[in-house]
Amino acid sequence: MTKAFDPHSQQKTQAAADGANDHESAPEQKALPMRTALIGLAVVVGVTVVLSGIGILHRRSAATVLASRTTELAAPTVTIAPPKLGNPVNTLTLPGNVTAYTDSPIYARTSGYLTRWLFDIGAKVKKGALLAEISAPEVDQQLRQAEADLTTAQATANNARQQAERYSGLVKSDAVSKQDTDLYVSQAAATAAAVRSAQANLQRLRDLQAYEKVYAPFDGVITARTIDTGQLIDSGAGKELFRLQAIETLRVFANLPQMYSANVKSGTKIGLTFAEHAGKTYDGTLVRTADAIDPASRTLLVEIDVNNHAGELLPGSLAQVHFKTPEAGPSFIVPAAALIFRKEGLRVGTVVKDGIAHLTPVVIGEDDGANVQIVTGLSPTDQVIQDPPDSLIEGQRVTVVHPVAQPAAGGK
Repeated sequence: MTKAFDPHSQQKTQAAADGANDHESAPEQKALPMRTALIGLAVVVGVTVVLSGIGILHRRSAATVLASRTTELAAPTVTIAPPKLGNPVNTLTLPGNVTAYTDSPIYARTSGYLTRWLFDIGAKVKKGALLAEISAPEVDQQLRQAEADLTTAQATANNARQQAERYSGLVKSDAVSKQDTDLYVSQAAATAAAVRSAQANLQRLRDLQAYEKVYAPFDGVITARTIDTGQLIDSGAGKELFRLQAIETLRVFANLPQMYSANVKSGTKIGLTFAEHAGKTYDGTLVRTADAIDPASRTLLVEIDVNNHAGELLPGSLAQVHFKTPEAGPSFIVPAAALIFRKEGLRVGTVVKDGIAHLTPVVIGEDDGANVQIVTGLSPTDQVIQDPPDSLIEGQRVTVVHPVAQPAAGGK
């Protein structure tokens, strides 16, 4: 039997089917916002990481640039130039210290008060000249007492001698005993020894009294006086009274580099010049050497004596000592301002690869004030720092500035 079509029944069936579909898609609709949130969070984290990395790289780059800039600013700026070629060296000029031939401080040998002094600084005195007098009443009193003691000892010794001689004559005739004779002989010997002791003590005090007068031990010039009338003087080396120097002949000491030590011999004539006597050369004679190289400076100490009868030269001054040497190859000329004076010796600053400073030890020859002749230590390829800073040290990095070439005279 055929059923009749029911539209309401069809609508219910369609509604039931739609309800079933809606129920199946509900979980998918709930999961979609969660995935979207996770994707957004991942994007935010990624952007944050990228920005942080960019910031770190930027800070590192800035720190590197700052360190590099600081290093550049800390490095001193220097001007360099190669040394100029000089003439072959046959003269070596070295500084020399001028001293008196004899230099003696004068001290007192007795204590007391200074009564007078007779010579001041600059006075020329002869050997044995009276320089000062000291009053020592205690010594004078002890001397008088010693003289009295000697007189007493001599009287006692004379009496004991006479007794000994008398008993020695009587013992032969058995008028006195042998024992008494020996006793008087012993007393005579003892009193004679006491006389000699008193004489020695008296002579000691006489010598001490003689020291109340201070005499010059040699011919010379008074270069210092440190006492005045009325001062208390103590014996010994505690207080210098005068300083006496013999200056008719002066000693000049110089340190000769080891490489030239084999060329010096006693008796060689050496030229000496002094800043205060420009244009004049004094003849000196090399009299002795130390015969040993100083391990600290690798130099040989030499002594040159120079005649100073005219009194033109002064002890304590600085001399320029001119040694004749075999030609040792070409020399180099650098500005005097390029020299660096250090306790280790004379140095010249050069620049090696990568802008590193090197302090080169050198030996100088002639010096005209503006330029200096370098005998040893440099080569034609060296780059010499023209005016190095005082703080320059070995291995320090420097900033090199090349000098600007000056146009030729008359050029355009």
